[in-house]
Amino acid sequence: MAEAKMAEAAAALLDRAARRDAALEELRALRVALQAVPLAALRARLGEHHLGALFALLSADDREQVSACVSILERLLQALDPLYVIQNLREELQKGLCHPEDSVKILTIAQVGRIVEDPGAVTEILSSPELLRQIIICIGGEKIAVAKEAIKSLSRIAQTQEGLEALFVSSLLSDLKNVMATSDVVRYRVYELIVEISAVSAESLNYCANSGLIAELIGELTGEDVLVRATCIEMVTSLAHTPQGRQYLAQQGVIDKISNIILGAESDPFSSFYLPGFVKFFGNLAVVDSPQQICERYPVFMEKVFEMAESQDPTMIGVAVDTLGILGSNVEGKQVLQKTRSRFQNLLSKIGHQAKNAPTELRLRCLDAISALLYLPPEQQTEDLLRMTESWFTSLSSQPLELFRSISTQPFPDLHCGALRVFTAIANQPWAQKLMLHSPGFVEYVVDRSVEPDKASKDAKYELVKALVNSKTIAEIFGNQYYLRLRAYLQEGPYYVKAVSTTAVEGAE
Repeated sequence: MAEAKMAEAAAALLDRAARRDAALEELRALRVALQAVPLAALRARLGEHHLGALFALLSADDREQVSACVSILERLLQALDPLYVIQNLREELQKGLCHPEDSVKILTIAQVGRIVEDPGAVTEILSSPELLRQIIICIGGEKIAVAKEAIKSLSRIAQTQEGLEALFVSSLLSDLKNVMATSDVVRYRVYELIVEISAVSAESLNYCANSGLIAELIGELTGEDVLVRATCIEMVTSLAHTPQGRQYLAQQGVIDKISNIILGAESDPFSSFYLPGFVKFFGNLAVVDSPQQICERYPVFMEKVFEMAESQDPTMIGVAVDTLGILGSNVEGKQVLQKTRSRFQNLLSKIGHQAKNAPTELRLRCLDAISALLYLPPEQQTEDLLRMTESWFTSLSSQPLELFRSISTQPFPDLHCGALRVFTAIANQPWAQKLMLHSPGFVEYVVDRSVEPDKASKDAKYELVKALVNSKTIAEIFGNQYYLRLRAYLQEGPYYVKAVSTTAVEGAE
C-alpha cells in the first residue's frame, strides 16, 4: 500500500517535471522520490514524453538543473529495456555524447554500454552511424572514464561480423584515424582498442591489420622515440597473447625486429626506458609458445635477462626476476634455465640475497619468482626434476628454510604472505617436507593460528596447510600425529577461533 502511494507521488512529480519549465525544487523532489520506488513500478508509469522532456532539460545552462536531471535519468533509464532505449532515444543519446558536461557524457555512454551488451539491441546501434561516430569521438575526450567506456563499447560492437564491417569498412575508420591525431595519449587508446579487437579471432585481426592500424603501432615500436617504444611494447605483448597475434607478429618479422633492438641496446644510452618491456615481451612469448624454441631461436633474450639480473640496477633486476619467474613457471622453462648450469645457480644465490636485503617491492618480486621457479605439479615430479628444485632451493642461501621463515615472521603482511607462498610452492615435494620436519619448531609454526594477524595471512597459511595435507607423501614423512593436526586445521577452515570457556565465580568482580 505504502509502495503504491510512493509510486503515485513519484508519477505526479514526473508529470510536473515533463513540463519544459519544471522548477529546480520539483526536480530535486523527483530525484529523491524515485530512489524509493521499485524499478518495476516506475516502468509502468513512464512515458516517452517524460524522457524527452528530461533530456531536453539537459540543454539548460544551469549546472544544478543538469545534475538533478542526470540523477533522475540514471534511475529511470535503469527501468527500461536497452532495446527500447536505442529504438526510442537514439537522438537523445547522440546529443548526450557531445554534451559539454562530463556527467551527461558518462550517463549516456553507460547507456551505450548497456545497449552493446544486449544481443537484440546491439544490432540497432549498427544502423546508427552518427551515434557510432560520437562514440569514437568520445575516445578523444579528456575524461578517462568516458574514453574507457567508449573503448569497451566499441570492442563489444566489434565482436560480430556486422560490427567489424561497420567499424573498418566504412567512413568510421577515417573517424577513428582522425581521433588518433588528437594527442599521443588518444592514439594509444585507439591502439589499445585495436589490440582488444584483434584478440577475439583471426578474422578480427585481419580486419584490424587491413585497416593499417596494427602496422602503425608496430612502426612506432621500431621508431626512434624511446618513450613511445616503451608504451607500444606493452600493447604488442598483449597482441602476442593470442595464437593469431603471435602468428601475425612472426609473419611480419616483428619478433626478429624486437630481438635486434635488444641486441642494439648495448650502444643506446636510453635503452633503459624500453629494454624492460622488450625483455618482458620475450618472457611472455616463451610461456605461451615454447620456452625452449624461443630461447634457442633468440639467444639474446636469455643473455639479456641474465645480464639484467646480474646488474646493480634495481629496476633491471626487478624486470629480470619477474621474467625468470614467468619463464620458470612451467617445466619446459625450468629445464631451459637448468641448462645454463652454474650461471643460474649463482643467480639464485643473488635472488635469495635480494629477497632478504632489497627494498620491500623488490623483495616481494623475488619471493614471487622463487615460488614460480620452485613449484612442481605432482604429475611432473620425476626424480630428476625433484633433484633440480632441491638444488635450486639450496642455492638460494646457506640456510634457505630459515631465511624464508625469518621473512615470514616480519610484521609486513605482504612479505609474510610472500614467504608463505614459497613454502606452499615446495610443500608437495618430499625433500622439502623432510626439511620442514627436521627444522626445529617449523611444524608447530605451521599449525599455530595466533601468528596470522590478518585475512590475507590466514588465507596464505591455509593454502600452505592444504598443499601439505593434499600431498601423497605427507603422512609417511610427517608421521601420523603431525598429519592429523594438519588435517584438523584444514577441516576447521582458515578463520577458525578456538572457543575459550570461562567459569563465573559467585561474588567475583
